[in-house]
Amino acid sequence: MAGKQTAGREALGSFAPTFAALNDDVLFGEVWSREEALSLRDRSLVTVVSLMAQGLTDASFRYHLESAKKNGITRTEIAEILTHAAFYAGWPKAWAAFRMAKEVWAKEDGTGEEKEDAKAAYGREMVFPIGKPNDGFAAYFSGQSYLMPLCTQQMGIYNVTFEPGCKNNWHVHHAKRGGGQILLCVAGEGYYQEWGKEVQKLHPGDVVSIAPGVKHWHGATEDSWFSHIAIEVPGEETSNEWLEPVEDKTK
Repeated sequence: MAGKQTAGREALGSFAPTFAALNDDVLFGEVWSREEALSLRDRSLVTVVSLMAQGLTDASFRYHLESAKKNGITRTEIAEILTHAAFYAGWPKAWAAFRMAKEVWAKEDGTGEEKEDAKAAYGREMVFPIGKPNDGFAAYFSGQSYLMPLCTQQMGIYNVTFEPGCKNNWHVHHAKRGGGQILLCVAGEGYYQEWGKEVQKLHPGDVVSIAPGVKHWHGATEDSWFSHIAIEVPGEETSNEWLEPVEDKTK
């Protein structure tokens, strides 16, 4: 809950300014900030159980689950919390809460079932398939990426997906004439950076035009999957030059 809360004013500021102010300034600005009485972790626990007891498994419930995770409640603990609360709040409500909690905690880095759950949940957000592991370019990525060719005839068009925290190395698209690359962001949250410039955060709907000869990198944020359509702009004598990995300090 760190940082100033503005959700109330953004959603209801002009329609219900008093309610919006109470939400942002009192509930989140004063009640949630009283850590000397209860820690953020404890407040998250109380809030999640209260919302579950009412059967409220909407966007606000997901927000508080994500906050609970950020505030230190682990996957094992949330499972035990919801199991305990089920005997008092109701079994059907627990089932609904578990479905959402499973998705939220599946975003953690990991392997096995949790990782597959996260991948499946993310895949449902997109029109294009995630594709197969991008093994052919694995040496140029930190983390796991996936590649789905969409067109390889008139020009190369690929859906590229990055697991949370995955990014490619610095690289340059060369061309004697034409060339370069266009990125169409389709799902999740990512980063893009050109050499010597600040990092840009990317969201679905963003478009990045990369001129030939520009050193750059792109990838997912630390806590979100990310996908973009990569369009290879036709040109003469085109090639890609892969360079050094991206250091954390660039973000």
